[in-house]
Amino acid sequence: MTCVLVVDDEEGIRESVGYALRREGFDVDEVEDGAQALAAVRDRSYDVVVLDVMLPGASGLDVCRELRSEGSVPILMLSARDTETDRIVGLELGADDYLTKPFSLAELVSRVRALLRRRELDRAEVPAGRRRVGGLVLDPERHVVEVDGQEQHLTLSEFRLLALLAGRPEHVFTRREIMTHLWQSEHVGDQRACDIHVSNLRRKIEPGPEPSRIVTIRGLGYKLMPV
Repeated sequence: MTCVLVVDDEEGIRESVGYALRREGFDVDEVEDGAQALAAVRDRSYDVVVLDVMLPGASGLDVCRELRSEGSVPILMLSARDTETDRIVGLELGADDYLTKPFSLAELVSRVRALLRRRELDRAEVPAGRRRVGGLVLDPERHVVEVDGQEQHLTLSEFRLLALLAGRPEHVFTRREIMTHLWQSEHVGDQRACDIHVSNLRRKIEPGPEPSRIVTIRGLGYKLMPV
């Protein structure tokens, strides 16, 4: 059974989200703070973590950072309407998606299912072997990339993004094409989320402070150059 961890200090939200997910057939655990969340993930394997930004003690952002340093479980962050910065930082720390409060339970379930579809596709895809684009070498078997001879760990979203761009070097992909590929769903996030994922990937693969591998084509999108 698919296991989801819901982390929120508001009992009403935890219970309603837990109820909605269980009604759809998910096995759900609920915790109310960051320490409990980290303990739960270290004790049990989850398929998705639904994580609120505002938590007592360690914040959701702290928990996200810690979870991402320890593994690749998909993370859906929940944030209040007036915390744009928190949502951006959450994506920069490795969250896979975010949902703004207040939200509909149907939308949350849809986002969780989208993250699960992405993970299943990653598991089901037959590795196409090592692929080289300039100084980058993608290794689908190990889900890592070598950058100028140095191995670099990527999150699921970052690897899927790079694999998409590397599949057609120098081809311009629109933001919508990128987000559709990442989400594998009708929900494709927004352009800001796309830009953040690209920015995160650039920090790991660019040879210098100015982007030369992932090039922005103003008004269109991005392309990968064989640098």
